[in-house]
Amino acid sequence: QARLVESGGGLVQAGGSLRLSCAASGMVFRINVMGWYRQAPGKQRELVAIVPTGESPNYAESVKGRFTVSQDNNKNTMYLQMNSLKPEDTAVYYCNFNLHEYRAGPPMDLWGQGTQVTVSS
Repeated sequence: QARLVESGGGLVQAGGSLRLSCAASGMVFRINVMGWYRQAPGKQRELVAIVPTGESPNYAESVKGRFTVSQDNNKNTMYLQMNSLKPEDTAVYYCNFNLHEYRAGPPMDLWGQGTQVTVSS
């Protein structure tokens, strides 16, 4: 069964950078949509960026110009490059893939395990 594994979180000072990775393993026939979400303490999970396959990424206003999503389709991997980080970016970051494991199978919505990003002031 397909699963997502995240890596790359950590502690960084304001103004610094981090790069998150999200890799899909197992059976993956086609990825339909990739996305990054985050959840800060006491807040609801919010969209950071979403990338429908074959389309350009859409970013939340709060991260536009600072965060960049990229993909390595050969490795079924998505990255989130985060620059000019701010304390308000502190959250647990989750990746999400909507994918088909098999040609004739239904689409599945998978989530990564989450990775903590902490930005100190």
